[in-house]
Amino acid sequence: MVKPEDSSERIAKRLARAGVASRREAERMIEAGRVSVNGKRLTTPAFTVTAKDRIEVDDQPLAPKEPARLWRYHKPPGLVTSHKDERGRKTVFDVLPEEMPRVISVGRLDLTSEGLLLLTNDGELARQLELPSTGFSRRYRARAYGKTTQEKLDTLMAGIEIDGHKTGPIEATLESERGDNVWVQVVIREGKNREVRRALETLDLRVNRLIRTSYGPFQLLTLQRGAVEEVKRKTIRDQLGHLIEIPLEQDRHKRRPPKRGTHASAKARKDVKPGDNKGPKVKDTAAQNAKRPPPKKGAARQGKPHPSSNRSSSNRPNANRPKPTRR
Repeated sequence: MVKPEDSSERIAKRLARAGVASRREAERMIEAGRVSVNGKRLTTPAFTVTAKDRIEVDDQPLAPKEPARLWRYHKPPGLVTSHKDERGRKTVFDVLPEEMPRVISVGRLDLTSEGLLLLTNDGELARQLELPSTGFSRRYRARAYGKTTQEKLDTLMAGIEIDGHKTGPIEATLESERGDNVWVQVVIREGKNREVRRALETLDLRVNRLIRTSYGPFQLLTLQRGAVEEVKRKTIRDQLGHLIEIPLEQDRHKRRPPKRGTHASAKARKDVKPGDNKGPKVKDTAAQNAKRPPPKKGAARQGKPHPSSNRSSSNRPNANRPKPTRR
């Protein structure tokens, strides 16, 4: 859980929580002299700020932090997961709907990879989701050229070495074989650079298609390629509320009075004092009847019958006794 808004925190973390950029990108922005605090331009990210400090990015005041939001995006192959590409290739953020706010990605997918990519406006949420300590699994379906068996795939549970570092267990399950290709389901929990492809390469399998189907509790399901869908606030709070502070969604409508017959309405009636004109008006039936003119003689009586005439036949004495038959 993050600290309250009035507590002190590193400037890069504050920028990330405001959705300006990821924490690493924010540090590069600070070193480039694009961030100032209380009119003083910073050159190092080793600086602490509070809610009272005035922060500017590119000479523009830092907007108030918005509640954390999260989107599911079905990334198609051929897009770079970056805000800018040195080669000028089209990025994921170039094709997002214009009405979306500025977002960052939770992790990355390779140029040729496809499937679920989480997007958020909160840099701290993105960082928490990416940390291996959170234990969120990433599930993939990989189509690879080559032959293998389940026994060989089970050896990946011991992990592999990537750039001199040992990975955690890699769960691989053989799904099917089609011609010269095999379909393998892979589950990882760290998400190192090209981890799935490198892991299968150790078994002489060359991946030619890679689809991410889930990230933690969030799944791709039937989301169409290129489509983006926002995750409900309640779902974010239920699934990720232990990672960062997520406020309750504010009511869009004013509070309505309780319905009649409920405990709340009965309590409200008890709170109304005698003589209080704010309460509901009660009709005085006796006073209204006194103002009515008396009925004319000979006129048929209207209204409710006399109580004695409303007695049912079953309540009358000897009502159920059979009548004698005539001979």
